[in-house]
Amino acid sequence: MSKYNLDYLDELEAEAIHILREVAGQFEKPALLFSGGKDSITLVRLAEKAFRPGKFPFPLVHIDTGHNFEETITYRDKMVERLGEKLIVGYVQDSINEGKVIEQKGKNASRNSLQTVTLLDTIAKHGFDACIGGARRDEEKARAKERIFSVRDEFGQWDPKRQRPELWNIYNGRIHKGENVRVFPISNWTELDVWNYIRREKMDLPSIYFAHKRDTITRNGQLMAASPFLNMDDADVVTNRMVRFRTVGDMSCTAAVESEADQIDDIIEEISASKISERGARLDDKVSEAAMEDRKKGGYF
Repeated sequence: MSKYNLDYLDELEAEAIHILREVAGQFEKPALLFSGGKDSITLVRLAEKAFRPGKFPFPLVHIDTGHNFEETITYRDKMVERLGEKLIVGYVQDSINEGKVIEQKGKNASRNSLQTVTLLDTIAKHGFDACIGGARRDEEKARAKERIFSVRDEFGQWDPKRQRPELWNIYNGRIHKGENVRVFPISNWTELDVWNYIRREKMDLPSIYFAHKRDTITRNGQLMAASPFLNMDDADVVTNRMVRFRTVGDMSCTAAVESEADQIDDIIEEISASKISERGARLDDKVSEAAMEDRKKGGYF
């Protein structure tokens, strides 16, 4: 009998497709959380492989802070048009207008943490019982200990001490009324795995992932894109630099790295030599030692 061998990207892809199909089979109203970043773009490609030529068994959901990179929103809209799939957008500005959250003040103000309320409201409004996300274990220590099927209670909260075993790739999606599950199909991937997959699949990405000239300021030791969403003052010196972004989020908390890597091969080489994780360029993770875990306990992605 001939032996069928898969390379490591094939194995990761097969696992992720299996998880996506498990979601479709176990849940009544799943959704795919889409940020416009490389990980959620990878999820969309995996969903195409899992469900085409049929339609996706879930809509795409974007929680829009209103402070996004223009390149990301442009990419999102073009991608949705190409796919012909449904996009649901939850707006943080609506949560602010309704008095559900209060906009932060001060020099380091950000809307990033406000997303949680908007997300939970969007889940409740549409009755989603599972939300697929692009989190990976290598990103951050709180994500490293979270299961692929991560149950959240009726308040959207995650309890790290009450997680279900996932032996032999068996996933338990049973939930009580009001609960929902966050599902992470690429949890076992690394940043380098994602980039190698992007190269193999010849996937398009928002241009901010590649080196480009941009006006920046230095804030808390990080290079931030100069924008109207940052509370800038006379102490902020704007400098035009060659940069790129390793991760994409709210402009007020996502830092750039100086780079000349404008091709995928160059980015892969750069990442291979880096000693800093991609979340090292996220100011929201530096609020405290347990910043990510605290946000996840409150209902964050």
